[in-house]
Amino acid sequence: MRRLVALYLLQRRLWRILRPRTRGVKVMLFDEAGAVLLVRHTYGRTDQYLLPGGGIRPFEQPAKAAAREMREELGCGLADLVFVSTHISTSEGKRDTVHLFRARVDGAVRADGVEVAEARFFALDALPGGVSPATLRRIDEYRGVRAVSEAW
Repeated sequence: MRRLVALYLLQRRLWRILRPRTRGVKVMLFDEAGAVLLVRHTYGRTDQYLLPGGGIRPFEQPAKAAAREMREELGCGLADLVFVSTHISTSEGKRDTVHLFRARVDGAVRADGVEVAEARFFALDALPGGVSPATLRRIDEYRGVRAVSEAW
């Protein structure tokens, strides 16, 4: 675990210098009751709840990346996957294009323990403290109480 954190910090320093272009996905994953899945990672801001997601491999389509990331990190499939929007993030020092999707969970959710420390569903009107500002923006956009912004 310490090694993963050290590698993450080194990667962030390199990103600030090199400013690479990356592509990623995030998924607003809902259960049958309409609760949204939020995760806490084992690296970075481990105190924050985020939408699950990850990187897009070279030549991989964003929808395929979304399904792969949910399988790898949460052990579940996706039903009714729908593209929502594209956003730009520069918060980690890189130039990241984030493709946001919405889906229903298919199967049991289990945090992998390697990248994801915790994965829980929350009612939209009962979110926990510590939700990242970007995640709150996406949820507000979904609920229609905020206009969609290009910035992540």
